[in-house]
Amino acid sequence: MHPPTPVNRSERAYDSDAAVRQTDSDAALARLSAVRKGYLNDRFISSLVPRAQLQPLRPPLINIGTYVRSGAIDRLVEQWLELSKSEGQLCQIISLGAGSDTRFWRLMEGPWKEQLGAYFELDFPDVTLKKAMTVRNPRNGLSAALGASELDLGGQALHSSRYHLLPCDLRKPPADIFPGLFKDHLSPALPTLLLFECVLVYMSPEASSALIEWFVDFFSPSIQISTPGTLGGMVYEMFGLEDAFGQVMMNNLRARNVSLPGAKPYPSLESLPARFLSRGFTSAKALTLRNIRSSYIGPSELERISRLEMLDEVEELNLVLEHYAITWSVMVSSSAATVSPWNEWGLRPVEHRPD
Repeated sequence: MHPPTPVNRSERAYDSDAAVRQTDSDAALARLSAVRKGYLNDRFISSLVPRAQLQPLRPPLINIGTYVRSGAIDRLVEQWLELSKSEGQLCQIISLGAGSDTRFWRLMEGPWKEQLGAYFELDFPDVTLKKAMTVRNPRNGLSAALGASELDLGGQALHSSRYHLLPCDLRKPPADIFPGLFKDHLSPALPTLLLFECVLVYMSPEASSALIEWFVDFFSPSIQISTPGTLGGMVYEMFGLEDAFGQVMMNNLRARNVSLPGAKPYPSLESLPARFLSRGFTSAKALTLRNIRSSYIGPSELERISRLEMLDEVEELNLVLEHYAITWSVMVSSSAATVSPWNEWGLRPVEHRPD
């Protein structure tokens, strides 16, 4: 038997990045499965999944988890757009580590289309190159929502009047890459929502802190703009991985060459809002997906979901949902912090239901 081929550091980094990119494929396949089983509506996801018609369905546990996650994030985004409208302003949304997300297209065919001033998607260059080619393919039906559009940076970037697909490595210093990427497209005067769906947990705490701090600085009062737009942040990720079940999750990911350096600073639900509160945000809250499923989904919707397929692994589902959380946060100017309508942004529990 031949000895193993030595692997240098750059090759290991590449392998690790490839494994992280694969997690986006997993999420896209999970969403496709949830759509096909009737949990979610998304007519665009099949365009972003290769050979979508041949992909197998996922187990009920994954379908339900995808449903809870997606529904909660949808509500937060729609509330953000609604608050922007009440303030008489257009809204900007920045999806960092966007991967195969379809949110822009779903918003563009819904009631909030005219409220969306600009939508940005950032990801690795090879991811954005693939997505740009898919979006521009007229057979996929995605390009119609863009209107006139143009490729940039050798096909890795795509620009239209509202949509901007931008290539970058989010682990690099934001001050080195963001000014050139955003150019004149991002306005510090408009309410802006940052979406981090399973991205910060794959980065070092130092890199994720630098990322958030760049946006805090960009949306802080300055000589150029005295009243910046409200800044919001939404993070979805796993946390609390030091218990027995969390260690099983970690070991499964390590077997796929995926590490979670961003999870260690956040061992508990209570620690998650600190990511934002320690960096100038005026409010923040976090809920586990188990919290959301039990108290933030209406009884009629829960009844509908329960009829879609049989769930035998209720205990396992609760354990999984207990290790994923959604955190949302707001940064408003200090003069308006106590009276700002943006303080009302967030998930609201439904009426109590007896067990």
